[in-house]
Parts: sequence; C-alpha cells; structure tokens
Amino acid sequence: MDVDAIGDHAEKLKSLRIDEYEDDDDDDDEEEEAVTLGFVENPKNEWSLERQFFPSKAGGVPAWLDPVDIPLGRSSICDICGEPLQFLLQVFYSFKDVYAPTKKESAFHRMLFVFMCRSMKCLLRDQHEQWKRHPEKPSRSVKVFRCQLPRFNPFYSSEPPKYDGNYKPSGIGATLCNWCGTWKGDKLCSSCRQVWYCSEKHQVMSWRSGHKFVCQQMKVSSPIGESNKTGATSLESHKVGSKNVWPEFEIIIEHESEYNTDIPEDNDLSNSLISKNKIDDTMNSLMDSFQGDDDKKSWVDFQERIAKALEQVLRYYRDTNAKPIWPVSSGRPSNADIPKCSYCGGPRCHEFQILPQLLYYFGVDNEADSLDWASIVVYACEASCEAGLPYKDEYAFVQLFSPSHNTIH
Repeated sequence: MDVDAIGDHAEKLKSLRIDEYEDDDDDDDEEEEAVTLGFVENPKNEWSLERQFFPSKAGGVPAWLDPVDIPLGRSSICDICGEPLQFLLQVFYSFKDVYAPTKKESAFHRMLFVFMCRSMKCLLRDQHEQWKRHPEKPSRSVKVFRCQLPRFNPFYSSEPPKYDGNYKPSGIGATLCNWCGTWKGDKLCSSCRQVWYCSEKHQVMSWRSGHKFVCQQMKVSSPIGESNKTGATSLESHKVGSKNVWPEFEIIIEHESEYNTDIPEDNDLSNSLISKNKIDDTMNSLMDSFQGDDDKKSWVDFQERIAKALEQVLRYYRDTNAKPIWPVSSGRPSNADIPKCSYCGGPRCHEFQILPQLLYYFGVDNEADSLDWASIVVYACEASCEAGLPYKDEYAFVQLFSPSHNTIH
C-alpha cells in the first residue's frame, strides 16, 4: 500500500450503500481513550528477535514461544486455497510496559501469532465467510494462535533474559521447513536426507530454486542417513526461508497520548506513509459521497485518529476501555458476530488492531489483485484459558475497503 492508496480506496467507497445495522457496542458519546501504538523498525541486532527475548515482531519467520508443539495440519494452511499460511506478526502481551502483567501463573509468558494467505482472492472469500452465522467453522485465510507458558517451563529460564548475543533458550525447537522457515518440517528430502519441508509444494519450490544443486553437495559432505536431528533449522534453511517471507521488523511500543492531535504544518513528513494534505483531501472528497452519516463519521474519525501517528501499524487495546476504530461503520461486527472461545466457551475481547500501513513496509504492490485490507481486529479469550492445545485458535475479524464486501450477507 503506497501513499496514493487511501485516495484509491476513497473512490471505491463512493458507491458504498449502507445496510441496516445495529451495533451492540456503539456509544457515540464515549470519550476516546488513548491506546498503545505499534511501529516497525529494523532490528537493532541479529539476535534481538530470537524467541528467548519474547519479541513483538512483524514479517520474517515466527519466534515460536513453544518451539516444539507448533500448529500442524490444517491449522497451518489457508482453508480456502490450501496453501501454507505466511507469518504476518506476533505480539507479546506487555501491558503498560510491565512484564507478565496477568495474574495467572499459567500465562506468565503470553504471545499472539497472526498468519495469513497472500492471495487477495482468498481474503475476499474470508471476509464474506465471517458473516455466516452457523455452527460450522468458517473457512479462513487469516488465522490467529495464542500461546502461553508458566514462569517455570522447559524452554526458558525463570529469570529475565540477558540482552546479549550469548543468551540462549533452555531447550531446542522442532525442525522447521527449509523453504518457509515457519511451519514444522515433516517431509524429508529423500536424496540428501538432511532438510525438511512442511508441504510438497514448498519442497518442489525449494528444489526448483536451487536445492537440486545444493542437495548433491550435501550428500558428498555428509553420509546419507545422517539427517538433521538437531531440532532446529539448518543455516541453509534459514537463508532459503528468509527469501520467501515478508521483510522482518521489530515492533516498538509507544503510547498514543504522546502524540499531539494536530500535526504541525512545518513538520517534515517527507518520509511518512501518508501526508497530512492527502488525508485532508481524502476526507473532504468523501463528505459528499457517502449516502449515510454513520459511514461518513466513521471514515472521518478513522482518518483523524490515524493522523496523530501516521506510521502506526498496530493499535493495542487489551485491558483498556478503548475500542477499535472502524473505517466503515456498516462493515463492523457486533458482539454477537464474534464467536466465543472454542475451549472455555467464554467471551473473546478485542486485543489489537492491524492497520494496512503494514503492507507499505512489506513492499506490497498497489495493484488491483494485491493483498490489502482496511482493518484486521484480533479477538482473544478474555480469560486467557488454559485448556486445549499449546497453540489455541483465536479470531481475526477482517474489514475490507471494497464496498461490495463490507455489507452483511
């Protein structure tokens, strides 16, 4: 998404028709509450985003909290096209900069991971499916996993990590796919017997991209049968996988209250994602194009709130009274639209919101079929329940800019 993207989306929104809608959470008189914002920066060093430092990060490969029992099978693929999902970001729960803020000892370490399919066609289908209210699990191209560990666990020291390049985790992790570096490798190369893959497609892609040559060299340097049993990706795996993922960034946290509502006119915005003039022009052009006051107000409120910190990519809400900001009112969910926790049956609460600015940093092209969204809001079990798998399914609600897909079906 580039600097002209909001203008492009404005044209799409001009034909928006508002369906009758009732929002259980709507309260126009509620005072806005400042939230925690996430920004992306290049990693400070080579080791700061490794799993033993519990990083919040975007792109690259996930720093799995539980490095052994990572999601398998259909959990790792797009339900629509069947392709392995790509890692989008992970967020470590650190409310108000306090480590391990929950009172539950079982959630001393707590991380949420978001994955998605790179196909816009699948995302469109996903956004349509989420409005179907039936007991069957809908097909999803965006998946969220929650993982939490007690302070005393097999993988990490009970003491705070030492932030230096020599600090290592207590345990080793599962062998990962040689191509994507993301999912567990359960398919071994039958020739060199040293590298693993999460799917046949990634094995084929790796072979065509150069492994067929590297494979012969590996067979010579290591006898057949001595497969990789270290429990970690090989050096070659890391290098190959890094070419097939989004650029890696560290997510840094700042409070929205630190930003002024008004952006100084003489402020240098040459490196900003979206200029203030572009935002003003877009909002003015939309004022007469919406057919309903609710959508008009939502769009203006969204733009004004984002303008406080133009390069934010994430908004964190848990344990505050703040609510997600929706670009389009008619395409936002009510409480009834958010499924209950599938493990404890309790309610899910909105935890954080992913903004489309992230696509700009990932270098995603602004083409008609390129991946794009207006907002992705992640909902997680309010109680951070303990039952179920090490990685528990949570829920992502997707709102797109396209008017034909923002209405309730």
